[in-house]
Amino acid sequence: MTDSAAVSRSIQPDVATLQWLALTLTPAMGPIRGHRLVQQFGGVERVFSASLTELEAAGLPAASAQSIALGKSFSQAEEEFMKARDVGAEIISFEDEHYPARLKQIYDPPLALYVRGNGELLAEPSMGVVGTRHPTPYGMGMAERLSNDLASRGLVIVSGMARGVDTHAHRGALNGKGKTLAVWGTGIDVPYPRDNRRIAEAIIAAGGALVTEFSVGTFAAPQNFPIRNRIISGLSLGVLVVEAGEYSGTRITARCALEQGREIFAVPGNVTNRNSWGPNTLIKQGAKLTATWEDVWEELPVDIKLQLEANWRVESPKPAEASLFADSQLSPHEKRIFALLKPDEVTQLDVIIEKLEGEISSSEIFSALFELELAGKVKQLPGKNYVKTF
Repeated sequence: MTDSAAVSRSIQPDVATLQWLALTLTPAMGPIRGHRLVQQFGGVERVFSASLTELEAAGLPAASAQSIALGKSFSQAEEEFMKARDVGAEIISFEDEHYPARLKQIYDPPLALYVRGNGELLAEPSMGVVGTRHPTPYGMGMAERLSNDLASRGLVIVSGMARGVDTHAHRGALNGKGKTLAVWGTGIDVPYPRDNRRIAEAIIAAGGALVTEFSVGTFAAPQNFPIRNRIISGLSLGVLVVEAGEYSGTRITARCALEQGREIFAVPGNVTNRNSWGPNTLIKQGAKLTATWEDVWEELPVDIKLQLEANWRVESPKPAEASLFADSQLSPHEKRIFALLKPDEVTQLDVIIEKLEGEISSSEIFSALFELELAGKVKQLPGKNYVKTF
C-alpha cells in the first residue's frame, strides 16, 4: 500500500478501527491491559458499550474507565485519525485484515499501528537487522552488505532507523534494490534522528514503509525505543545482530526475539573490540554465526525460501555478495593495497603511501584506491582514512 492508497482506504474509518485506536489513547491502557480487557468483554465493541460500573468492575483504573465510558477516548481517536490522515499515514488496528500475522503471535502486540508507505510489507518475509549506534567501519560494512544481499533476494529488512547499524542496514537494502521497513519509537510524523529524514523518504520512495505504535506528534522519549524493539523482532523471521556492546539496547531486541521464538543470527567480531561483546556472546549462547547471506538463508523455513526463490529472475545478474575475503579479480596494485587494509580499523592514506614507498608510486596508489572504491571493496572515511567494506 502506497501513501496515497493508504490514505484513500482510510478516509472513512470503520468503528472498530476507531475503538482499537481509542484504547491506545486511554490513560493507563497499554497493549497487555487492552487485549485482556477486550477478551474479558468478548470484543472491542462491547468494551465501548459497557457502563462505567462494568468497566470499573473489570479492574480498570478510574481514569481509564471514565475516559472510555464518557466517550473521551473515542473522541480523541476520531481526532487522532484525522491527524494521521493529514500526515499521510494509515492506521491498522489489531482486528484489521492487514495487521501482520507474525506480530499477533507475540505476548504484547500493539493495539494499533501507524503506517506510512507500503503497508503490505508488514506481511512479507522479513529479517531484523540491529546493532550499536556507534559501529566500527567493519560493523558498518557488514550491516550494509548483508542487508544488501538479503534484500536483493526478497527479504524485507526491518530496523529502527537509529544512527549506526540501523542506518547502514536500511541503506544496504536500498542499494540492493530491495524493500526495507523502519520501526520508529516516535510519532509517524517525527523522524528521529532528524538527520535521517532523507533516509525515511528514500525508504518510502523505494516501496518501503515506516511503522510506529506511538501517536502522531510523539517526541523521542528514551523509554519509547526499548518498547518499539519488540515490534522489530515481532515482524521478523529472525534478528541479525551486527555489533553491540555489553549494555547496548540491541540486547533488548535480541531478548525479545528469543522470547518470541525467533531465530538469532550474529556477526562475529574482534574480541578486543567492546562492540563485539554482544554478537560474540550470543554466538556462545547458540546464535547462528553469520558471515554471508547464505548463513541466514539456510536457516529460513522451507516454504519461505520457496516463496522468495519463486520471485527470483533467472536472467538477472547475481547480486553482489558479502564476503570476508578479498576478490581475486583485482590488479596487482589493487591486491597489494587491499591486503594492507582492515575491515575493523582505519588506515590513513599517508600510512599506505609510506608502507608502499619504493614499491608503488603515489599516483598508482591513488588510482588503485579509486578503483577499489568504485568496486565497493574499500570505503573512504573523513581525513583520507580507508577501510575494507567487508
